[in-house]
Amino acid sequence: MVAAVSLACALAATAHVPALADPKTPRTLTEVRGEIQRLYRDAEVATEKYNDTEEKLTRQRKRVTSLNAEADRAEAKVARLTTQVGAAARAQYRGGGGELPPELQFLFAADPERALDAAALARQAQQATADLLATLTTTRQKARDRRDDASAELIRIRTSHRTLGTQRKKIEQRIAAAKKSESRLEAQQRSQLAALEKKEAVEAQAKWKRSGNAQRVGTTAGPAGRKAIAFATRQIGKPYVWGAEGPDSFDCSGLTSQAWLHAGVAIPRTSQEQWRQLKHVPVAGMRPGDLIIYFADATHVGIYIGGGQIIQAPRPGRSVYVSPVASMPILGVVRPDA
Repeated sequence: MVAAVSLACALAATAHVPALADPKTPRTLTEVRGEIQRLYRDAEVATEKYNDTEEKLTRQRKRVTSLNAEADRAEAKVARLTTQVGAAARAQYRGGGGELPPELQFLFAADPERALDAAALARQAQQATADLLATLTTTRQKARDRRDDASAELIRIRTSHRTLGTQRKKIEQRIAAAKKSESRLEAQQRSQLAALEKKEAVEAQAKWKRSGNAQRVGTTAGPAGRKAIAFATRQIGKPYVWGAEGPDSFDCSGLTSQAWLHAGVAIPRTSQEQWRQLKHVPVAGMRPGDLIIYFADATHVGIYIGGGQIIQAPRPGRSVYVSPVASMPILGVVRPDA
């Protein structure tokens, strides 16, 4: 199921794919790896923007439904008030037809006290009718305003749909370009590339451990954290698919948001919003179940499972797996069940 961080205005103007290096030009394995990583990173950034736009689109649709419901209620009230105003006007017309003004009725009345009571009742009826008319006018305007708001929201929905199309195109272009670059590698080069990635991840993890963080982090998850980890563990081996949030495939934030949802805690859909809205905790103070946010633009996320490891949905062509916590640049840590 394709799910739903802001509408990326820059995407519409720059949907072209960066030119790949001439395949005939000799390149080092490091250069090839850098190119592939850049393209997949671009795809992941676009994916998180796509997810955020889908979330916004869902909110917009709910708002239109709510506005239309409010307008329906207001229009039903207008109909009731119109009936009441009409009945009041007819009653006043029948009761006041051919009678002297209240002041003269009082002067010529055989019973002045009774005349005063009748005059007071007449004024009350007039005031009640005036109040009904004022309420009718206000309610009618409210109904119009809600219909106008719903129409404006529908226009924004159409804009969101166009943005989704642009973002989808960019994601698919970046992934296709990365796969094309990978397809140029010989079998031996692929093996060397995998070994290089593993070596760099091991070195990054060793550096992280030397920093002292590994000795200070918590080792015990909370009750909800244990449930989130259990869910993420069951997804290991399922493919990464951009925009997916289960049950058969996931992207990075689709995995973490669903893990915590199955633990009974609803969190934002995208890694940027997870970073923005959830409680930040120091890296040295993290515990299993916390979410590790990666890269300066908060475009990747994994769930910490303890022992210096995370479960993550990495990128297209890969599956959900366990990896070292420091295999990517850490931006920070957030705790959904703080």
